[in-house]
Amino acid sequence: MMTRIKHLYIHVPFCKSICSYCDFCHRVYNKDLSDKWLKRIIKEFKECNDEQYETIYIGGGTPTSLTDQQLEKLFKLIKTHTNKVKEYSIEVNPESLTFNKIKLFNKYGINRVSMGLQSSNDRLLKLMNRHHSFGDVSKACKLLKDNGIDNISLDIMYSIPTQTMNDLIKTIDDALSLKVPHLSLYSLTIEENTVFGKKGYTPLDEEIEADMYEYIIDTLKKNKYEYYEIANFARKGYESKHNLGYWRYEDFRGLGCGSSSKIGSIRYDKTKDINKYINSKDIIETTYKLSKDDKMFENIMMSLRTLEGLDIYKFNKKYNVDILDNYKEAINKNKRNIIIKEGRLIVKNRMILNSILIDFLK
Repeated sequence: MMTRIKHLYIHVPFCKSICSYCDFCHRVYNKDLSDKWLKRIIKEFKECNDEQYETIYIGGGTPTSLTDQQLEKLFKLIKTHTNKVKEYSIEVNPESLTFNKIKLFNKYGINRVSMGLQSSNDRLLKLMNRHHSFGDVSKACKLLKDNGIDNISLDIMYSIPTQTMNDLIKTIDDALSLKVPHLSLYSLTIEENTVFGKKGYTPLDEEIEADMYEYIIDTLKKNKYEYYEIANFARKGYESKHNLGYWRYEDFRGLGCGSSSKIGSIRYDKTKDINKYINSKDIIETTYKLSKDDKMFENIMMSLRTLEGLDIYKFNKKYNVDILDNYKEAINKNKRNIIIKEGRLIVKNRMILNSILIDFLK
């Protein structure tokens, strides 16, 4: 029986400039190179089945670093796969979002925008090599809302080198003032290949980071944002359907250099080398065959990140096991933090999820 893939991710590897913390597959925008990339991704699309996706997410990089003409070519390519789409998202940076690009979003059915705010502090934005101000984010949100797109998510970062608690409080207050329905808050991880890593920057002390995380959770809950996933908060009805697909461990297809796919028991990672992606027939860098134990653990790991937790009946049916028996020792060991409610396995304190997951490894 063929697996139905409901979720599509497209990776656009270009940015106008490179953020100091970014370890994703990216290159500074170049017209000639991006044209060649576009031709290659069109070819990759044509090699796929004519699937109809429920969610589509165009990420990067910065998709809006492409020209209007390039974006329209990409959107036209995707259009035949959008008959059943419920959520169609694109990542943007405020400085590269224009009225004409929003017109294209509307024309091709994009109904959700994820925008990088990161911080409202100019000093920290400069440190991260971000080229916008909070005022630019505010104007971009207004432009989107004025043109019919109010499903907006803002990305915010904390544990940035030299960031203070007051810096974070101000950023959260500023973000709340924009009245968007979704906020994603990420603790900075410094990778060695990033500018921060090469310059020897380190994240903040773990205790300060934990205090920041607690403040974020408490403040956003008070402001009626549901803490529906470890790093994500939403007004009711505005949870990311695409990301919920990952957290429910559903299959997804990734297109473009630096993308990944999970289809059945196989995970594919595409090359991050843009020149290899453009010029080579073989663009798959690695292929993983997932064992039953691999899939069960990954399913548990992803599902327990969420407020809804893991559906016990679906899990047992999918893997032909009894999770309560198969992981009896791990569940009993963590019974203070794991509850069974309405047929679901739920972690009460997701701040300590990593330590709980260790006990589920087999």
